[in-house]
Amino acid sequence: MKLKPLGRTDLRVTELCLGTMTWGSQNTEAEGHAQIDLALEAGLNFMDTAELYAVPGSPQTSGRTEEIIGNWFEATGKRDAWILASKIGGGGTKFLRDGGRADGKSLRQAVEGSLRRLKTDRIELYQIHWASRGSYNFDNGWTYAPHTQDTADSVSNILELLHAFDDLIKEGKIGHAAVSNETTWGIAQWLKLAEQHNLPRLASVQNEYNLIRRQFDLDLAELSHHENVGLLAYSPLASGILTGKYLDGTIPPGSRAEYQKGLWRLNEFSTPAVRDYVALAGQHGLDPAQMAIAFCLTRPFMTSVIVGATSVAQLHNDLGALDITLSPEVLAGITAIHRRYPRPN
Repeated sequence: MKLKPLGRTDLRVTELCLGTMTWGSQNTEAEGHAQIDLALEAGLNFMDTAELYAVPGSPQTSGRTEEIIGNWFEATGKRDAWILASKIGGGGTKFLRDGGRADGKSLRQAVEGSLRRLKTDRIELYQIHWASRGSYNFDNGWTYAPHTQDTADSVSNILELLHAFDDLIKEGKIGHAAVSNETTWGIAQWLKLAEQHNLPRLASVQNEYNLIRRQFDLDLAELSHHENVGLLAYSPLASGILTGKYLDGTIPPGSRAEYQKGLWRLNEFSTPAVRDYVALAGQHGLDPAQMAIAFCLTRPFMTSVIVGATSVAQLHNDLGALDITLSPEVLAGITAIHRRYPRPN
């Protein structure tokens, strides 16, 4: 398993990361533990979770994923086998601290809650799940309005969080700071303020990246290259739609679309692109899911690709992407499709 440096830290993480967000809702604890066992056997050393998980987030399920992971650590004694990442909600979720945004006080509360549920004394990478000021991530790109943001307040909030990160790192409760669902401007502020005030430097950014959602290719890729803030890519299969299983209106029993009663990525604009990517995989004898993940692994800014599954069989198939080298013909086909459908959702 190839190891990649996590930013400028001394950590080396596997190029695939185990996603966990369905454990405790769509998946049972036993199923989550089986996935951890399989991933560890395959050589993964990196696992990502969040205080919000399991999804869809609710007062009943949020925090449950961390508890499932903590129970595995306790039962197996293999905590040291994993580099662990978790996240604090960015704000606006009523059942997380009454909807308040992430700030110095809530960051400490979230970290200490995560530590209890995970049954561990440290978390190697702790992330802000989404920017409190808003961003174009998730399904917000069509209505994103950065001109409505308060610049001074946004910068002040980042600086407050950096000071809180500094305290928690010095206490040994977390190893490194990171962000998720961030923009180029946002990351630049985190880096500038950290340098100005001698505070912790961001190790990574966790944003969505897949064949039909490639915003990272532009300004974020440039920042990533020059500043060593690598991407942890979530949803490399676009919630499973890049497998092709939802084509022609099909909603397979037990699928995420059935469980969540719909997927925002699955729409009239994304379907033609997905159909072409699935056809391209078929033309070259490739599994569509493995092709999609293998493509993410080729990107120069990629630190690790987060693969989440709702079954051991799905996870086993996803891991097979590591054995694939995409030919120049396949990569040319991907480029051609991307030119036809540059922003399908």
